[in-house]
Order: sequence, then C-alpha cells, then structure tokens
Amino acid sequence: MPSNSRAAIQRAISLSRLARLPTDVTESLVADAVLLEVPAGGVPIRQGHEPTAGLIVSGLVRAFHTAADGRQITIRYARVGELLAVMSLYVERGGALGVEALTGSRILMLRPATARAIAERDARVANLFAEEISIRLLRVVDELAGNTFGSMRQRVVRHLLDLAAGPTGQRSPLVARVTQQDLADAVGSVREVVVRLLRDLREEGLVQTRRDEIELLDPDRLHAETFPVGEY
Repeated sequence: MPSNSRAAIQRAISLSRLARLPTDVTESLVADAVLLEVPAGGVPIRQGHEPTAGLIVSGLVRAFHTAADGRQITIRYARVGELLAVMSLYVERGGALGVEALTGSRILMLRPATARAIAERDARVANLFAEEISIRLLRVVDELAGNTFGSMRQRVVRHLLDLAAGPTGQRSPLVARVTQQDLADAVGSVREVVVRLLRDLREEGLVQTRRDEIELLDPDRLHAETFPVGEY
C-alpha cells in the first residue's frame, strides 16, 4: 500500500472512535482490510448487503434507504473518521441502508470475520462497536422523528446544515454543494417543493443559491428553526 494511503488511513483512525484502542488492536482490525477508491456517485455498499463495516478515509458519503417505489431518503452523511455499517456485522443481510459517495471517496472496508473475532476476545472492541451501533440507532430515531413531526422546511434546512458542515463541524463560508434534485431526494420530496422552499429562504436572507450549491448566510437562525435532535 502506498505510503500516502497508509498516512491517510492513520489520520482517519486518529479521527475515529478507533483512536481509543491500543495501536496493536487497531492494527489487527485493519490488517486484512481493503481500501476502496469510490468515484463521486459510486455506490460501494448497496441496500440489503451482507455483513460489512468500513472506515471513511477521505470524501463525503451518504447512507440512504430506497423504498419499493424508488423514492429515497438520506439517513446520514459521513465524513473522514466515521464508521459505516457496523450494525450489519451482527445481522445477516442486515444492511438496511445503501451508501453513495457524494465526492470521490476512499473507504477502508474491514473484513467482517476479523472484526467479529477481535470483538469476541477483546471487550474494548466489543464496547466500541456497541457504542457505535447505539449512536446510529439513536440518530435513526432522531431522523424518524424529524421526518414524522418536522415540516418539510425543517427537513431541508437540517440537510443543508449537515451537508455544509466540514469534518470538524466548522467551515466558513458554509456552503452545501448539492443540486436541487439531490436535495429533494434526500428529504423524500420533489424538486418543485424544494425550489419553493429555497426561494423562501433566499427571500428571508438565510441562503444564497448558485448552480449546484447553496450558501448558508445565517446558520444560527437556520439551526434555531430545525427540529431539535440529540447530540451524541
């Protein structure tokens, strides 16, 4: 593996929950892992997938669910240092979400058998996986609550804030690089509704729209009106 890839993997580990583990343990976890290069728009993990787990080394991806009629809803966005699909390690064909790269991304795919074997003999790894699964479950519940009780405007604003946030949650200016159609898909709506909501936000001085990107001019006001979610 090229030295620049090794350095990128080490940086991703340092930003992840895996950083809490001793170095020899993380080295065992990734010893037989495979680094995937995923172009923008690529779908490295498909809905209904077999057990798997990954660590984002670079790029921005989204985890989404597709309904039988083809509609999609985005459940989360994930960046460098975040783990993917850990829940599916323990449930056969438990992959309820697909994963799409929104930018060119690299994902370190762990070998499921290795990850489970290490977790079985090391309580620290088992606890870390349990924490990751618990947090993902709680955030899915938050998303469900937001989609059920929040207005479409609140859902659009939440996705804009999430997309615009950088790896540390801070970026200036805050810009969500997304098409209106992709934003509509993410919130489970249609483009016409999203266009109207963006026009309202623009007229209120909250956003500025350009081709395939939306700048958040007043993120504090936008955040204040979103459906409240937990912080984990």
